[in-house]
Amino acid sequence: MLHQRVSVSTPCVLQSVSLQSPVGELQVSGCEKGVHTITITVETAERCCSDLSCHPAELKPELQHCVKWLQSYFRSAESVSSLRLPVLHHQLLQEDSFTACVLRTLQTRVPVGQTVSYKQLAEMVGNPKAIRAVGGVMRRNPVPLIVPCHRVVCSSGASGRYMGGRGDHIKQWLLFHERQEH
Repeated sequence: MLHQRVSVSTPCVLQSVSLQSPVGELQVSGCEKGVHTITITVETAERCCSDLSCHPAELKPELQHCVKWLQSYFRSAESVSSLRLPVLHHQLLQEDSFTACVLRTLQTRVPVGQTVSYKQLAEMVGNPKAIRAVGGVMRRNPVPLIVPCHRVVCSSGASGRYMGGRGDHIKQWLLFHERQEH
């Protein structure tokens, strides 16, 4: 008799932490395996803070690392080039899919201070006609800043829309923040 082993994975126990940043409040959530999401609260993005604050009481190590990474990024964008990237544990990034490929390619091949067009990113993942699909992936990016969708711009050089157009000023700020150090 053939027995199949069924692996039952336990659901993640999520924690979250809020940070104040120069682009608004960041809500970071994750589990012991890594970061699940980063949400930028647009309503507070107009408020520019020079200081990040959070209370990471008893955060899982990967969330603590993510908080430190984000704090370092906002102090000096170039500083994160020498840091280990936070481990990501969002389902989209665990799959072997076009979306995961685009996000991983962007994260690993477009460094701080550089930009890439939607068309160039489509070419980088081996699907040069998937320009609109790449745009869709950028809209669904669960971990902005760590997977730097703000570095993807239009072929014309225009910055393009960020967070459905509600965060265009945030994208401009992030690009300026990264360029001023180069």
